[in-house]
Amino acid sequence: MESKSLVLKTLSESKEPLKAGEIAKLAGIDTKEVDKAIKALKTDGKISSPKRCYYTVSK
Repeated sequence: MESKSLVLKTLSESKEPLKAGEIAKLAGIDTKEVDKAIKALKTDGKISSPKRCYYTVSK
């Protein structure tokens, strides 16, 4: 599974916003891959950042 889908899946399963490091740990992928995926997903409008450095699935 590609990193974007893993990040999206991890965020959708979480009840609260997560930091990139927490996403990487839960998804079992490298933090750099998570950062790239977050950037792409934010551009696509699929995730948002309710507060600095925390991410959640856009409603």
